[in-house]
Amino acid sequence: MLKAMKAIIVYESIHHGNTEKVARAIAEALGADLKKASKVEAKELTKYDLIGFGSGIYYGRHHKNIFDLLKHLPYQKGRKVFIFSTSGIRKLPLINNFNKPLEKKLKEKGFEIAGIFDCRGWDTYPFIVKPFGGVSKGRPNSKDIEDAKEFAERVKKHFFEKQL
Repeated sequence: MLKAMKAIIVYESIHHGNTEKVARAIAEALGADLKKASKVEAKELTKYDLIGFGSGIYYGRHHKNIFDLLKHLPYQKGRKVFIFSTSGIRKLPLINNFNKPLEKKLKEKGFEIAGIFDCRGWDTYPFIVKPFGGVSKGRPNSKDIEDAKEFAERVKKHFFEKQL
C-alpha cells in the first residue's frame, strides 16, 4: 500500500512574482504546502517526504535564502527533492546552467533529485535591460504554468514509483 505523500514548496520570489506563480502551480498540482525560504525553519522540513526548492535566478544562482536554509539542514540521505527556477534569459547547459549550484549543494546534503524545472520570467533587474522594459515580459505565461503542473505530475509519479 502506498503512503500519502507530504510535500512542501520552499521558494523565494522577489521582483515580479514570476517564481511565486510557478511555485503556486506546482504546489497545487502536488497538494503541497507553500512557504518562502525566509519564513521556514530547517527543522520544519524534516516532516516532509518531498521538498521543492525554487527561486528566481540572481547573478547566476538561486536566491541566497535558499542556500542559507540549506546550511541549517542536517544530512538527508535519500530524501526526495526537486528544483525549479525562473530567469530572464534562457538556460544554456554548457554556459549558464543556473540550477547546477543548487543541485550540487542538495546532493552534498544527501538529497535525491527527483527533477528540475525552469522557465523564463520577466526580468528588469540588470541595468542593461531595464531601460527597454526588461526581458521575457509576459513570462511565465499560461504555457509555462501548464508545463510546471506537468512537471509536478512527473515528480509525483517518480515519488510513488520509488515507493513500490
